[in-house]
Amino acid sequence: MSSFRTIELSDGPYEQDGLRFLTVKTDTLKGRGDICLYVPEVATTVTNLPIYILLHGVYGSAWIWALKGGAHHTAKRLMEAGEIAPAIIAMPSDGLWGDGSGYLAHQEKDFAHWIVSDVPKAVMENIPQAGPQSKICLGGLSMGGYGALHLGSSHPDTFQAISAHSAITTFDGMANFVEEPLTSYPLKYQKTDVIDKLRSAKEKLPPFRFDCGTEDDLLFDNRSLHRQLKELEIPHSYQEFKGGHEWPYWQKNVAHSLRFFDQHCSR
Repeated sequence: MSSFRTIELSDGPYEQDGLRFLTVKTDTLKGRGDICLYVPEVATTVTNLPIYILLHGVYGSAWIWALKGGAHHTAKRLMEAGEIAPAIIAMPSDGLWGDGSGYLAHQEKDFAHWIVSDVPKAVMENIPQAGPQSKICLGGLSMGGYGALHLGSSHPDTFQAISAHSAITTFDGMANFVEEPLTSYPLKYQKTDVIDKLRSAKEKLPPFRFDCGTEDDLLFDNRSLHRQLKELEIPHSYQEFKGGHEWPYWQKNVAHSLRFFDQHCSR
């Protein structure tokens, strides 16, 4: 029995590049949610592949990691080279509220529950290569990096590993990107910074990493987060690479997330 009232899954003859598209209706969003999927070619008997969830940034949607970031091409290249084992790449929308939902619960919709619970469940129930034993990892860019670190540390038992690129690290940092005033988000989230969530889950955190471009306006915030984590003696990996807050940077560096996820998912 399906967990969702309605489901629409793209048909094989019309799909390209291994991409599939899934739309489900969920009370979590008070409507429908979209997921773009990269499903690798594996034997028909293979199931329970890992699921790597990639969260997009502001202004984007379910298609953007694939059609602007080429994440599925990077994943396929790494799999064919034997650098990572086969895995499903799930690229959901954030719920499409305003310029960006922040992957939080507000406006009577739970955008956090959508990512943490509904997305894995929808993939496991509708994609044969996934299953109830699929391990789950969470990554994202910019607002999606905030979401990955925030949700990953809030639900440490759900995810095998967490990775963020060019992350917004504080809730107030959202103001630099979205048109909506931060007061339109729930009051209890206005001071929810990544470091607070990571500190509160210190003893239970899954392995996590993050990186930022040396020409990115968020570099100072990411360096500050790295410094705070070191002071708190919270294990993590932080890297800096050349580039700004832009798609060429994420196109190149998503490979670091995929390798990190593979490292922490049993083959």
